[in-house]
Amino acid sequence: MIRPFLCLSLLVLSSVGNAAEPTKAKLVALLKDKRIDESSGLTQSLRDPQIFWTHNDSGSDPCLYAINQSGQTLAKVRLSRAVNFDWEDMASARDADGHSNLYVADCGDNLLARASLQVYQIPEPELPEDADKEILSDEPKIYHASYPDGHHNAETLLVHPQTRRLYIVTKTETAQSAVYAFPEKLITDAPMVLEKLCDLNFPPRVHLGKRPLDASQTTSGAFAPDGSRVVIGTYSFIHEWRIQPSDSLKSALARSAQLIEPPFLRQCEALCYGQDNETLYLTSEHLPTPLVRITR
Repeated sequence: MIRPFLCLSLLVLSSVGNAAEPTKAKLVALLKDKRIDESSGLTQSLRDPQIFWTHNDSGSDPCLYAINQSGQTLAKVRLSRAVNFDWEDMASARDADGHSNLYVADCGDNLLARASLQVYQIPEPELPEDADKEILSDEPKIYHASYPDGHHNAETLLVHPQTRRLYIVTKTETAQSAVYAFPEKLITDAPMVLEKLCDLNFPPRVHLGKRPLDASQTTSGAFAPDGSRVVIGTYSFIHEWRIQPSDSLKSALARSAQLIEPPFLRQCEALCYGQDNETLYLTSEHLPTPLVRITR
């Protein structure tokens, strides 16, 4: 069962141009909870950095799972008034009062038919004493939004850790993606129209065990906790941009990205940064579900 992940202790190289940054990938754990069979979003807890939150892909229960680095499930939290039409990514950020919040993006649209997408925001739940007992979240804030230029599929949510602005990155098979921003002031009583920030190009690339086209399909993303970096992942590679204090996200993305080549994972659709702003954590869909750490 674990044979596909034995290569995770190997050294991998990330490079841009002629530069190369050595990174090391390690299998931290295989998740013990077989209910987590399509891990499609991942974020580190802001209450306890040893804990991560994840969720399943489309059609599953509208629930979040808290896991630790031993692969144990510590909580299953059902979101009140939520439906998992196609949950694709999640993030965490502190509100203006310093309280930790979780964000879940219901943004997948393979058929390009959805009238709107939704992002759920809830206070990060406290872990129950009984990990086997499902608990209900606090009432979520639900943000509805549509694109200004038609329908798009998307699997990537970005939430800026300081400004708390929300961004969606679209997914295509043509190497052409785009970044859309929610309004700075979020509302819950009416749908919002997203603003297109920029286009991004993810060209086909060769990766062991993957089709070249897999490198063009975006599946996840995250800001570093201090806002100094942002990554967007595909099925094959991770693209990272440095963000200077004077940068907007648009200006940062206009520069060349650092290309990080992760080890082979069957269907990587979730990633996040660790609290050190450099370490990356990944999961993958299908059982057994790995939790992988990439260090520099």
